[in-house]
Amino acid sequence: MEKLQQSKRKIDQIRVENLPKVLKKLKEPLKDAAMMNATRWALYNRLKETGLLVECGSGARTKYNRIKAGLPKTHYYDACCVGKSTPENIVINQEYIQVWVAIGRGSRKMCNTNKHGFPISHRSRQKVCFGFMTGDLAVVEVPRGKYAGRWIGRVAVRSSGYFDVKDGAGKRACQGISYKHFRLLQRADGWQYEKEKLAG
Repeated sequence: MEKLQQSKRKIDQIRVENLPKVLKKLKEPLKDAAMMNATRWALYNRLKETGLLVECGSGARTKYNRIKAGLPKTHYYDACCVGKSTPENIVINQEYIQVWVAIGRGSRKMCNTNKHGFPISHRSRQKVCFGFMTGDLAVVEVPRGKYAGRWIGRVAVRSSGYFDVKDGAGKRACQGISYKHFRLLQRADGWQYEKEKLAG
């Protein structure tokens, strides 16, 4: 460690910074990885017993197949390149993929709390207000005022009819907008659906 600290080389300075992180990880138990390995091989052996054609792959082979096919690094292209049965020519006719993200249905909290954990306000029992519920994805056309413009985000409803809009990160994009300016895009069912163009 002392030799690395005295070194003028940039790579050695980076090693000095990263060494405590590496040493800390050495003490972490590997029971989760062991469980996954045991589960993986148990599943493989069970599938082989069915008489079906079962094939194993590795990350290295998947990467080799993907680079050979000239495909960029994404989950969906990796799925096309798993195992030795990957064809020489991979033909993909899709232009878009659908991405589903589990975002949940909110929380079960019956009240909001301050930083000390004391209740500061209670949640309304009424979930639907003016045809919208918290978590719905909507487009908002604000004609004038501080938030004038077009906004797309998740709705936080209020019984007054003046709603807030949250962006993808969960931060308020605009607030106090009348429900009349909202148009529903997607109901809050615990999932977020998006369409993305294939990487290429």
